Amino acid sequence: MTWKKFSGEIIQSSILEEIENAIIRESEKGYKLKVCIGTDSQVKGAITDFATVIVLLREHHGGFMYIHQEKSTQQVSIKERMLMEVQKSIETAYSICDLLDIYDVALEVHADINTNPSFKSNKALNDAMGYILSMGFIFKAKPEAFASSTCADKMVH
Repeated sequence: MTWKKFSGEIIQSSILEEIENAIIRESEKGYKLKVCIGTDSQVKGAITDFATVIVLLREHHGGFMYIHQEKSTQQVSIKERMLMEVQKSIETAYSICDLLDIYDVALEVHADINTNPSFKSNKALNDAMGYILSMGFIFKAKPEAFASSTCADKMVH
C-alpha cells in the first residue's frame, strides 16, 4: 500500500514506521498528538476514487497528514460506497492502533456521513457508527469528521 505526504512525496518506509518516527519527533518537540483517520470518495464516470488520510494533529499547533489513494470500477449504491469508505478507514486504524496505544496517542475514525437525515449519505450512518464503535474506535460524523470531509475530500476532487 503506497502512502504519501501532502506534498506528494511518497513514503519509502512502512506507514507504521513513518508514523512512529513522526510521533517520536513531535513528542520530543513537546507536542501532544491525536490521530484522526478518514476516507472520502468521488465517483467519476465508471471509476470511484478513494482517498484515505491519517491526520496527525498537534494540540493547538496544526497538523499534517499522510494519504493513500486507490480507484475502483465496482458500481455500488451510495450506502455501500459510504460503508466502503468506513471499511478503508477502519483497516487503516486497525493497522496502527497498537502503535498509538504504545505512545498513548488518541485515535478517532471519521466518517464522511451527514447526521442530517435529508442527506443521502445519512442512510449509512447507523451502520457506519456501529461498525466503528464495535471495533473499539471513537467515531465522528459530519460536521466533526474533518479528516474525511475536508482532508480526504481535497484528495479526490
